[in-house]
Amino acid sequence: MSHTIKPTSDLSDARWRKSSYSGGNGACVEAAAVGHRIAVRDSKNPAGPALLLTQHAWRSFIRAVAEGECG
Repeated sequence: MSHTIKPTSDLSDARWRKSSYSGGNGACVEAAAVGHRIAVRDSKNPAGPALLLTQHAWRSFIRAVAEGECG
C-alpha cells in the first residue's frame, strides 16, 4: 500500500475546536474537520504545524486518550 503525504497548505478557514474538558493548563490540542480528515494542532501555537488525520486515526487517538493510554 502506498501513502502520499500532501502538505496542509491552507487551514485558514478551518473551524478549530478545543475540548470543553481542557483544564486551562496549556496542554491542549485543537481539532477541525477538513473534508474527510481531522486537522489537529497545539493550542499554544496556532500558527504552527498541524497533523492531518484520517477519521479512523482520529477515533483511535480519542479512544486511547479516554482509556488513559497517552499519559
